[in-house]
Amino acid sequence: MTKKITGEQIRAVALNTIAFTVCFAVWTMFSVIGVPLKQQLGLNDAEFGLLVAMPILTGSLMRLPLGMLTDKVGGRIVFFALMAFTIVPVWLVSELDHYWSLLLCGFVVGVAGSSFSVGIAATARWFSRKNQGFAMGIFGAGNAGAAVTKFVAPTLVVAYGWTMVPKVYAVAMLVMVVAYWLLMPREPHHHKVGKHVTFSDQVKALKDPRVWKYCQYYSLVFGGYVGVSLWMTKYYVSEYGLGLQYAALMAAIFVLPSGVIRAAGGWLADRFGAHTVTWWVMWTTLICLFYMAYPPTTISIKTIAGDPLTFTVGGNMWLFTAALFIMGIAWGFGKASVFKYISDEYPDNIGVVSGIVGLIGGMGGFLLPIMFGVLVDIFHFNSVIWMLVFGVTGVSLVWMWWTERKPMATGLRTAEVME
Repeated sequence: MTKKITGEQIRAVALNTIAFTVCFAVWTMFSVIGVPLKQQLGLNDAEFGLLVAMPILTGSLMRLPLGMLTDKVGGRIVFFALMAFTIVPVWLVSELDHYWSLLLCGFVVGVAGSSFSVGIAATARWFSRKNQGFAMGIFGAGNAGAAVTKFVAPTLVVAYGWTMVPKVYAVAMLVMVVAYWLLMPREPHHHKVGKHVTFSDQVKALKDPRVWKYCQYYSLVFGGYVGVSLWMTKYYVSEYGLGLQYAALMAAIFVLPSGVIRAAGGWLADRFGAHTVTWWVMWTTLICLFYMAYPPTTISIKTIAGDPLTFTVGGNMWLFTAALFIMGIAWGFGKASVFKYISDEYPDNIGVVSGIVGLIGGMGGFLLPIMFGVLVDIFHFNSVIWMLVFGVTGVSLVWMWWTERKPMATGLRTAEVME
């Protein structure tokens, strides 16, 4: 008999999702305020990439220890403490105007990004395995906090200057901390791992090759999402000459659907399996990137009459945005399906494994903007960044085929022979 979802479960997933949305907005705020800071401080593309990526580094590194801590003491206290810790550093960003001090403060603010491994473990433990994919998908929709930044931050920058953004975000975090502590239900004992489970028991997951495979997948669907989210406002400004608000709005066409669609990805993974959803996510990504990676090119063909026939390939902003939108939807599904693998295969170690996978995925989000900046500085055309992401997607597809599709096909052939 299927158990009804209780009010406490609904309250838990709702509060965790809202809190994660606020944390994600804070985590990605440099993607917008970094644009005026780039001009104000005279940064090149690589320096800009490091500035917007610095919070991603901390948020990634802290995911594993905080995921382990969540398994031990529960998500409510860890999530509350994490959010409370970030309030002062977020406000402090508005008082700084030197590159290295902003990097250092961004590193501290980045702790907000580790909220994912805390919230995903806390949310999953409120639900049965049958509904965990959907519940974690709802929680993961907090990725839409990046879209909140795309909508809110540019308006604040234009109206009041970039320093207003961290001030507003610090106040929002304070309100969230108070609401979370007052409204979040207390977790039963079975929502934590037993005291007999040691640190060494928890980190044994690092020896499992499947964990590293899921890290590779997540470094694309989540790390790529974060890295592209951080870069897209600048990309539209640089590639298409848009203003800051318009560029951020265009970037939100990728960011918002990719965040909110995650719940649907969780439902699909529950229904069709993590492998099937992830497999089609990778193929969809590869096809979109094949178009996006093609640089604007003018081709001149000499005709029989001797007159050149000239046409341009690539460079259309609306076709590019359509491909970006489709890729964002695919990544939204993929972010949920990868964690469905984890809830299926590591039900008693979700916090640790999600921390490991989240750490590596987050490191992808940290490294990509820096690599984007270096590539653009070297090659001097923007679409080179999509060539890099195309290569990463190809690696993921080959790995998946070798370790999952090929064994499945071999097993089917063996079964047919036995019949």
